[in-house]
Amino acid sequence: MDPALPLPVPKPSAIVRGLDEYVIGQDEAKRAVAVAVYSHYRKLAQTGRRVQIAKSNLLLIGPTGTGKTLTCETLSRLLDVPFVTAEATSLAQTRYVNDEIEAILERLVDRAGGDVARAGRGIVFIDEIDKLKTPRGETRATSGENVQHALLKIMEGAKVKLHDGRYVDTTDVLFVCGGAFVGLAEIMSQTSSFGYIATKDDDNRRILERLNARVKPTDLFTYGLIPEFTGRLPIVARFGDLSRDLLVRIMTEPRDSLYAQFREVFRQEGAELVVAPRVFGQIAELATEYKTGARSLRGIFEELVAPILYAVPDDPGIRRVEIASLFADPVLLRAD
Repeated sequence: MDPALPLPVPKPSAIVRGLDEYVIGQDEAKRAVAVAVYSHYRKLAQTGRRVQIAKSNLLLIGPTGTGKTLTCETLSRLLDVPFVTAEATSLAQTRYVNDEIEAILERLVDRAGGDVARAGRGIVFIDEIDKLKTPRGETRATSGENVQHALLKIMEGAKVKLHDGRYVDTTDVLFVCGGAFVGLAEIMSQTSSFGYIATKDDDNRRILERLNARVKPTDLFTYGLIPEFTGRLPIVARFGDLSRDLLVRIMTEPRDSLYAQFREVFRQEGAELVVAPRVFGQIAELATEYKTGARSLRGIFEELVAPILYAVPDDPGIRRVEIASLFADPVLLRAD
């Protein structure tokens, strides 16, 4: 087996369990991603294949702050493969798209410790891909279309020359694109029905409903992406809005949750941090108002504890900090 490949390739169920430790909710999306990633790396790990298995790059659709980037980062850690992120908007704003793409692959090689072969088995996440669309009724934006065409080449597989003269072969790089795709739901509501397919009473209606709920290439065409580009993203996973309860779980349940991180910070100062469940609910409600998903949680939480962390290092006698409400002063308990 190629030493650049993860060994062994985790089963989809194992990948989902690993994601569950860091990504809260989004169960259907995590399963879809796990199966796609398993198939991709399983294909690379096989030798003497009788049938050539095509690469299935991924498209992650969902509002900002719902876990798309976190899912990809966690996947790279689970699989022990190099991972980089890029923004489609940055690519669209430059006159030298190919140079920017080369820079992305340079960073991938850096993440692989300079090992080009290992970089060729990595994951590249390109966010805000929906910003490359052309609004309906307008002439297609040249920059967005040019970026889509440039990405096409590396997504399907190409040898890209780096500044040091070496080449990165992207044939086996897994490309994951993401975006909020605001307005796509309305397009899907007009085109989602497969009513013309003849069905019988004993057919499984859940399968038909699942197909109807699927984002189809025609929906993405209508949205403004070119057919060739959407054809390179056959697997689509949808990330839903985060409810108040999910936001609370995100702050408290993951292995590296915000609560766990700040409890560790206070522990290093010799104090125990205790935050009441009510507080997480209040933070979640504020984050919901901000409409940025989980991204605003850290800012609110840090604003809550910043005054306390300012005072605690100067008072080594503090042994416990209790926060009962976001809108009440914390209780500082000192050693007897």
